[in-house]
Amino acid sequence: MTTRRRISFSPATAIALVALFFALVVLQGTMSFWTIESLEVMNVVTYGGVQAAQFPLSLYNGWLRGVLTYGVPLACVAYFPILLVLGKADPLGTPPWLGAVSPIAGFLFLGLAFVAWRFGVRHYTSTGS
Repeated sequence: MTTRRRISFSPATAIALVALFFALVVLQGTMSFWTIESLEVMNVVTYGGVQAAQFPLSLYNGWLRGVLTYGVPLACVAYFPILLVLGKADPLGTPPWLGAVSPIAGFLFLGLAFVAWRFGVRHYTSTGS
């Protein structure tokens, strides 16, 4: 990937990160339909995710890598694209093309959050007070 393409790819990655964190806020709102302290749960994911994104993915155990890649796709919108921008190979052996398509996961996660929100709105029942 040329330097010009790497530079132009960076804003797309930033937008995908915004979509991911917006999805987390939507999920927090969705969780508030059924829980009282959803803010604390989401703080673990958001602040913990920000802390986890400061280190290489290869540093973590397999289960945590899976959570950061598939559960909350932070690795898809932060780790893999930055490897592509920096021109580095992934020590875990993922193919370089994954960095180019993985930011889409942020938008897919946002779509899933909206589906969860609609489910919550449809199944919401008031306390009646």
